[in-house]
Amino acid sequence: MSTSLLTERYVHEVVRRLPADQREDIAEELRTTIADTVEGRNPADPRAAEREVLSELGDPVRYAARYTDRPLALIGPDLYPTYVRLLVTLLCTVLPAITFGLVALDVLDDKDLGPALGGGIATLFTLGCEIVAVLTVVFAVTERVRHRKGVVDAASWTPDDLPEVRQPEKAGVGAVASAVWDALLFGLIIWQHTAKPYRADGERFQVLDPDLWSGWVWPMLAGLAGLVVVQVARVAARGWTVPLAIGNAVSQALFTLSLAWVLHQKTLFNPDFLAHTKDLWSSSDQAYSGAALIVLAIGVSGVFKSFRSARG
Repeated sequence: MSTSLLTERYVHEVVRRLPADQREDIAEELRTTIADTVEGRNPADPRAAEREVLSELGDPVRYAARYTDRPLALIGPDLYPTYVRLLVTLLCTVLPAITFGLVALDVLDDKDLGPALGGGIATLFTLGCEIVAVLTVVFAVTERVRHRKGVVDAASWTPDDLPEVRQPEKAGVGAVASAVWDALLFGLIIWQHTAKPYRADGERFQVLDPDLWSGWVWPMLAGLAGLVVVQVARVAARGWTVPLAIGNAVSQALFTLSLAWVLHQKTLFNPDFLAHTKDLWSSSDQAYSGAALIVLAIGVSGVFKSFRSARG
């Protein structure tokens, strides 16, 4: 039986991916299949019919995989859901916990907050990449071991694997309380600037540093305004949605990062106010750094909870 060059090229691409002891038999079988299929169509143009048959057989790499039962995906459909769940869990829980813990240890070890935050960001990126890489390699190797051992459904799913249905979020009270608190804080920042509520020696002082109004107070106010809008929209939507969670993350970043930096620089309070109240209370560098960490932790926790709720 004669075969065309196009068929021979297809057969070659298939059999070169097979074990040597199977190549000759499968090549002859494949040539016969192609020739019989073309002949069975009684084509007016055998070359066009041959091309049509080869197109229907598909990619020779996929065709060869039918004989070898080798996975063509890095992680197959049986393991992929487990892979995604575990990856999301590690990135959303273990990674932030380790990063925050390392930053806290650096601060407690009398390290400046700026370098500690820089190290935390580097850790977040590096460790995150390592988690993704290691988990992917582990699942890819597992996928190939399963196929080699002939395990088809080692990660079989049963109804017992269904997660518990979360109760619909009662966004009303919590969201309204958050909106009221953020709006109150927004108003207090502006009020203390205009009213100068602290009085001493016949003078009136702002509680916060007046220099903030030439810089860092604006992203803080923008963040608070964004948080109020997000919480009101959360009430209207009766819970968190992904767009609202993203808006919350942006607003939290504006407010918490700005406030944490101001605390780190120890420029939150008016120096004149501190000079008149130093006998009542005083704050050490560790207190400012600790307050900055608490602000960051609250912000990260709020963002995490919003995305978790939005995912349902």
